Amino acid sequence: MISRVLGIIALAIAIAFGSNVYADPPASVGKTFDKVVAAVISGDRDAFVALSTPAVKSGFTPELMKSIQGTLGKRLEAGYSAEYLCELNQAGLKVHLWKVSFRDGGDDVVVRIAMQKDSVAGFFLQ
Repeated sequence: MISRVLGIIALAIAIAFGSNVYADPPASVGKTFDKVVAAVISGDRDAFVALSTPAVKSGFTPELMKSIQGTLGKRLEAGYSAEYLCELNQAGLKVHLWKVSFRDGGDDVVVRIAMQKDSVAGFFLQ
């Protein structure tokens, strides 16, 4: 009985304090997110790949930037809010997730930015 009560208390503490562990991203990651969003809004591929690993630079084609800017960029430009969700450890990278909601009231998007040190190693939209 005591172990069950202690388990429930531990769970309550984890929920109460664990939910705010990543209330804000690390400052450098937050700045990277802001720069990526600005690059997507403006369709500036060069600004986007300046933050990226060589693999992302070679794979992030002008056509891909144009496609993302044409869909996501227009919605971002019209107004959005971004809520940092968490940091994940995946494949040796730090992957940061944001929930992006748009002023147009349409579907939200989860933005995943994989970081390799200070460089964008992956950019994914869900």
